[in-house]
Amino acid sequence: MAFDFIKRIFNPEKVEIALSDIQSLILRSRPIPYYGTVALIEIREASAGKALIKAMLPLISSAENWHLDLSASVFISFTYKGLQALGLPENSLASFPESFKQGMVARSSYLYDIGDNDPKNWERAFLRGNIHITAAIIANTEEEWLQKLKEFKEAFGGNSNIHLIESLDFGATEEMKNVFGFRDGISNPEIEGSGIDNPPGYDKPIKTGEFILGYPGESGIIKQFPQPEILGKNGSFLIFRKYQSQVAEFNKFIKDNSNTAEEGELLAAKLVGRWRSGAPLVLAPEKDDIDLGTNAQRNNNFSYKDDQLGKKCPFGAHARRMNPRNSKSFILEDERLHRIIRRAVSFGDIVPPEETRDDGKERGQFFIGISADAMGTLEFLQKQWANNGNSVNLGDEKDPMIGVQRNGLFTCPGNPLVKRYHNLQTFNIVKGGEYCFIPSISALKWISELS
Repeated sequence: MAFDFIKRIFNPEKVEIALSDIQSLILRSRPIPYYGTVALIEIREASAGKALIKAMLPLISSAENWHLDLSASVFISFTYKGLQALGLPENSLASFPESFKQGMVARSSYLYDIGDNDPKNWERAFLRGNIHITAAIIANTEEEWLQKLKEFKEAFGGNSNIHLIESLDFGATEEMKNVFGFRDGISNPEIEGSGIDNPPGYDKPIKTGEFILGYPGESGIIKQFPQPEILGKNGSFLIFRKYQSQVAEFNKFIKDNSNTAEEGELLAAKLVGRWRSGAPLVLAPEKDDIDLGTNAQRNNNFSYKDDQLGKKCPFGAHARRMNPRNSKSFILEDERLHRIIRRAVSFGDIVPPEETRDDGKERGQFFIGISADAMGTLEFLQKQWANNGNSVNLGDEKDPMIGVQRNGLFTCPGNPLVKRYHNLQTFNIVKGGEYCFIPSISALKWISELS
């Protein structure tokens, strides 16, 4: 189990941040397996919103014991409009970044949300401007999830000035597969000061301030954060994006471009950068290795420095684009400044590789990303690494899994010839999203007591 590994590398002497004041989502990995619910909430009256926060405070877990396999937890975050609806002081509202104030719809051009991902095609719930809170319950057993969900609903207290816009359940088995059938959520950056010891195969921990507000980042500088200090420090920013996954179309592309099931599995792995088990291509270039894929101490212990021609893992593979791991870059950039904590969760059933006809069911992923500069990080990742190939010398070629495609191209270096695959579709379509602020525990209390 992944948590057994984490327990062995936690060192309390290396804790340098206020874990008891930080919401657990920022540091705690998803349980294995997991069950949960995401909720979008509108605040129709400020006092009702503050009462809801006060009622939810006992349910919200801190990161104090993030390294342990804990019971069900709840997290809560707010959009800029949500903070306005709560009646935060004007000087506090003014201290938030402009991109956060504008919101994800207004920032669509910076996110390359065009074509299939254009906000005009989003679900109506994300276009009305009344999502004020994004919250989620997550647990490692169905019983704990249902109990925590019951407590979460009770916190609403029947107040008509709190409106549940939408809720959707999610989950994954012990195999941790997404709806494409690939093991998910394997690689995340470690945060310096959290108590983490640097385990073999993991990157050097990244400075606290890149993920949690009020601490020095990689430059040694504490970046500006929302004021007063009780509001901003120990908080972070969150990206919430709902994706509808086009799995049948993905399967059809694989089938149309391969002659055997084995050849198809290799092509699918080339697009993703890992096999379905989670085994990285650079360590298992010819066939899947289930033992490697499920081994938390080995499946992250690699870089691309010995695959500079991309013959094992193509330059354009999704995993390589999103975490270059010492790949040669054709433009100047520091990959450590573009890492993001991913807490994505899947909803809907897994589609088997042989199914090539869309059944019309809702399935996909809630992408939850966390960073002290979540807006800037996502906008860089979307526009530069996902939808522009310059950093890997691929021109306009897009990320095969999250890029916005229009008769897309995927280049696969080989021995001795390069192979190019044509007519990729957008396999994960954005259906909505929000930029959110994750307050600390003390900030939530402060907000709930505002007069």
